Amino acid sequence: MRKYAAFIVTILLFLSLTACGTGEKAEKGRIVIAGKKFTEQVILTHLLAEYLKANTKLDVEVKDSLGGAFMLEQAIENGDIDAYVEYTGTGYLNILKNQYDSSQTPDEVYQATKKGYKEKFNIAWLKPLGFNNTYALAVRKELADKLGIKTCSDLAKKSNQLVFGSDAEFFERSDGYDGLVKAYGFHFKKTTNIDPDLQYEAAKNGDIDVITAYTTDARIKKYNLVVLEDDKHYFPPYYAVPIIRQEVLDANPGLEEALNKLGGILSDEKMMKLNGEVNIEGKQPKQVAIDFLKSEGLIH
Repeated sequence: MRKYAAFIVTILLFLSLTACGTGEKAEKGRIVIAGKKFTEQVILTHLLAEYLKANTKLDVEVKDSLGGAFMLEQAIENGDIDAYVEYTGTGYLNILKNQYDSSQTPDEVYQATKKGYKEKFNIAWLKPLGFNNTYALAVRKELADKLGIKTCSDLAKKSNQLVFGSDAEFFERSDGYDGLVKAYGFHFKKTTNIDPDLQYEAAKNGDIDVITAYTTDARIKKYNLVVLEDDKHYFPPYYAVPIIRQEVLDANPGLEEALNKLGGILSDEKMMKLNGEVNIEGKQPKQVAIDFLKSEGLIH
């Protein structure tokens, strides 16, 4: 039932998106920037958009919070959107359907993903922004202390006592729930779908025991959650990278060079700080993006 509901939501989002999209070839002087439906992605959507508004003559349209990885990939293939920020592990495993080996370096995953997208979709992966937002299983500190768990293998021994929660997409991804259960032998008492931006408070309040946290989310520290060691190295690296249709780059000379100036501007700590400004301090994602770009001297 859970998977069926997630499938229906995806179909409805897809239909609403394609109904308003043109699916046509790139239009010179215009670009549509999009992103996924969680805080970090909303910030990054506006970061790309505001940077391009200030540093190019492009007409920039923003479509933030569209959905998950599969929705965004379909939209960019169709030409309904032109660019967004994707994560290396997501592209490598879920879109290209590759198998991850923990011996692979982050750069090897990036290069293979970049090559695969160019060959299969004619989509360019630009320079990485500089941070790695990987999945991690997190629990309340008092619960971790009580059960004596520090690693995911420790968690497996206690999992039948605990409730696991994550967003609907995680239950569908190839690097998601089924593979995680197989790798560690989890047998959770119950699993539940929850919005990725609501799961931290649910964990803090004890409504859910184990969540799939994003390692750049400031609420991990704020809510005194413990990130468990992925001791079997199940999760791949998830470096954030702007991706864009090659047709759009071809139609707009200088655009690739301009966007590549964003390479390396964000560390894990910087991204966590920006996420915290939205999720903890209550600032607007667009303003957080603008303030950061100004602080880095990228816009005036």
